[in-house]
Amino acid sequence: MTIELWCLFIAGLLHTLSKLPLVKAQAQLKGGYDNNNPREQQATLSGWGKRAHAAHNNQIESFPLFAAGVLVAMIADVTSSAVGYLAIAYVICRILYIVFYVKDIARWRSVVWIVGYFASLALLCSPAWG
Repeated sequence: MTIELWCLFIAGLLHTLSKLPLVKAQAQLKGGYDNNNPREQQATLSGWGKRAHAAHNNQIESFPLFAAGVLVAMIADVTSSAVGYLAIAYVICRILYIVFYVKDIARWRSVVWIVGYFASLALLCSPAWG
C-alpha cells in the first residue's frame, strides 16, 4: 500500500479520533454522556468542549477534498514522491489542527488548516505537474 493510501486510511481514522475530546467534554457534563440525544447535548457545550465539537466537524468537512486529491493522483498514476509528502503534510496538519483547536491556539490552528487545505488542492492538481 502506498504512503498516500496509508495517509487516506489515517485521515479516515481521524474522524473517530477527533471525536474523543468531544466525547470527553460531553461525559463531563451533568448527567454524563447522553447517548440518546448526543447532538442536543453537543449544542450545550462551551469552552474547550465547544471547540472540540468544531474541530471534529471540521475534520469531517476536510476529508472529502483530501480523499479526492489522493484518488485523483492514483487514477492519474502520478508517481512523484511529492504526492506522498503532500499526503503526510495533510495528516500532520489535521492532527495539529485538532490539538490547536481544542487548546484554543487560534493562530497556529489557522496556519495548519491553510497548509492542509493547500496540500489537498495540490493533490487534486498533481496530474498537471506529476
